[in-house]
Amino acid sequence: MAAIETNHAKGLLITALGGLTLTFDIPLIRLSGGEPWSVLALRGGVTLITALVVWVIWRLITPSAPRLIPGRRGLVVAALYGLGSITFITAVYNTSTANLVFILAFNTMFAALLSWVFMKEKPRPATLVAMAVMIVGVLIIVGDSVGTGQLFGDFMALGSAFAIASAITISRASGEDMGFTSLVGVIFPLAIALLMVGKGGLQIDAPWWIIFNGAVVTPLAFFCLAAGPRYISGPEVAMFYLLETVLAPVWMWIIFYEVPTRNSLIGGTILVVALVAHSMWQLHEGRKRRAAAMVRHPV
Repeated sequence: MAAIETNHAKGLLITALGGLTLTFDIPLIRLSGGEPWSVLALRGGVTLITALVVWVIWRLITPSAPRLIPGRRGLVVAALYGLGSITFITAVYNTSTANLVFILAFNTMFAALLSWVFMKEKPRPATLVAMAVMIVGVLIIVGDSVGTGQLFGDFMALGSAFAIASAITISRASGEDMGFTSLVGVIFPLAIALLMVGKGGLQIDAPWWIIFNGAVVTPLAFFCLAAGPRYISGPEVAMFYLLETVLAPVWMWIIFYEVPTRNSLIGGTILVVALVAHSMWQLHEGRKRRAAAMVRHPV
């Protein structure tokens, strides 16, 4: 029992570190003062190099290291993560940080919907209610952007959430370890970005922010968040993803004085409350099932 509690505490610590690290992604991109394709090229290149170095070292230590891209499904997952990276960077430059992170939070419900359609995992009534509430929140945020020039960025954020949810769904269906696939997937947007910046060169005022982001922040965040499910439940991991939704707008307000609009805060609050309530319900249901299993099969 003590070992289980120790592993749970370890999982909470690892996942919390990943979620907290991820909150600095958008501020670092904005601090760099670069144009989107240049940022995508440098960030993707540094992330890819870091992932390959870590994988080679891991492979030298043990042959049981996961494959970079496991089969055809791995290629599809990598391409989806790459597409998500393109739409994410585009959204960073075309909508507010608050809108972006609030809409990205919808990725959890996209994953539930895709699992329902393609894996026949029918969501429970509570999940359907949470989906409906979150759709209302997203509509409030997107509706507030009409006529402000941010609508395109909001749809790019939705596209990024959908791409990541699709990648997660395919990963679950395959049963393969896709730990490195999300990082190696940057090779697709990297190739496109290099073509776009080929003539004019990189246009980034402070490239060290992007180098730090690609070498430390992105790999550390995604590694920790991917390792979390080994020790704690999915709903608990999802809770730590919400750290970016809550804290990224705070960092942007402190650094750039970027204040979210009233409707963005209303819609974002609806999204966060719905996600937290749904995650807490999932945790409660999971504990009930485990308790019932222990009663039926006592040790």
